[in-house]
Amino acid sequence: MTEQRVVLVDGVAGYWGGRVAERLLTEPDLHIIGLDTAPPQQSSGIDFIQADIRNPLLVELLKEEKVHTYVHLAFRENERPTETAFEFNVMGTLKVLSACAQADVQRVILKSSTLIYGAAPGNSAFLREDHPLNAKRNFGTLRDLIEIENFCVGFRSQAPEVRLTLLRFANIIGPTVDSPLTRFLRDDTAPLLLGYDPVIQIIHEEDAVKALAHAAIYDVPGVYNVAAPGAMPLLKLTGLAGKLPVPVFHPLAYLGEALLGSRFTAFDFDYFRYPCVGDLQRMREDLEFTPTHLAEDAVREFAALRKHKAAAVDMTPQEVEEEHLRAIIERRQNIRRQLAQAGPSRPQPRGRLEAEVIAESADSNLYEEES
Repeated sequence: MTEQRVVLVDGVAGYWGGRVAERLLTEPDLHIIGLDTAPPQQSSGIDFIQADIRNPLLVELLKEEKVHTYVHLAFRENERPTETAFEFNVMGTLKVLSACAQADVQRVILKSSTLIYGAAPGNSAFLREDHPLNAKRNFGTLRDLIEIENFCVGFRSQAPEVRLTLLRFANIIGPTVDSPLTRFLRDDTAPLLLGYDPVIQIIHEEDAVKALAHAAIYDVPGVYNVAAPGAMPLLKLTGLAGKLPVPVFHPLAYLGEALLGSRFTAFDFDYFRYPCVGDLQRMREDLEFTPTHLAEDAVREFAALRKHKAAAVDMTPQEVEEEHLRAIIERRQNIRRQLAQAGPSRPQPRGRLEAEVIAESADSNLYEEES
């Protein structure tokens, strides 16, 4: 019997670590260890260890468990820079990478964002992975991600034996994820900059989970932009989401952002003014990953679920179930069409439609809890 490869996923009490660990549990050749300061809500099958990633004994743990792949998802998102977040996010990542190098961990997976390129008038239509990281550092999460990525440049040369995979995701959208884009789209109105309509790139939350699991399963070192096919203009996105656009002169918008911060908008207005779109060639050709959801379908699904939940207050339980199943059927039809158009590709860890059933079941349980 072949010995299982040990994959450690940290941050399993959080959204990303928990979802990715659950997805990897479907792989019979992997043994999944979960690490966090608190146990996950759903821990069936995960070999959970309660510890902080900054613990000096982490290197001993990795050696003892013979960890082959480390998926680092313990990250605290923050709108403004704070020393507490910096200590956990940046210094914590540095300690994780150091421990992996000392413990002979062969592969490390990190999650990042295409927003670190920054939105600027001089940006090309599609930004390749070697584009400078020019995002404003007054936004805490982006500052921390840039610091982490800058350290990774030196780490690759200092520890070439550790194969590092870094996934830069576009704006993430979906029914359960909490991201700047979903917070913006959940508001009834959309403050937009008068005279500007940049192209926006997104990815469905389920595809982000699949991409992270894909990177953990396959040996694909390098840096990759990851986004759904079909980037779209901002006005089209807000229209599909059913939001009422409120045009604002950009000097007033930046003033409101400076004075009120996230109470005025969940987004840096630069991204509503200038382009920031990642090139996806390496995702398709080297990572060999294709997102299941088209960008437009992801936005339509998000809007439909919001409308569905709002209308469910006046619906019978049977009507709620019918509407939920209708949405699932339509989504699976879209997936089959996309797979037929894409043609053969690298085998996925599970059949894509089978994986969709898992995700749909999770969404259904979440909906029942919220109802």
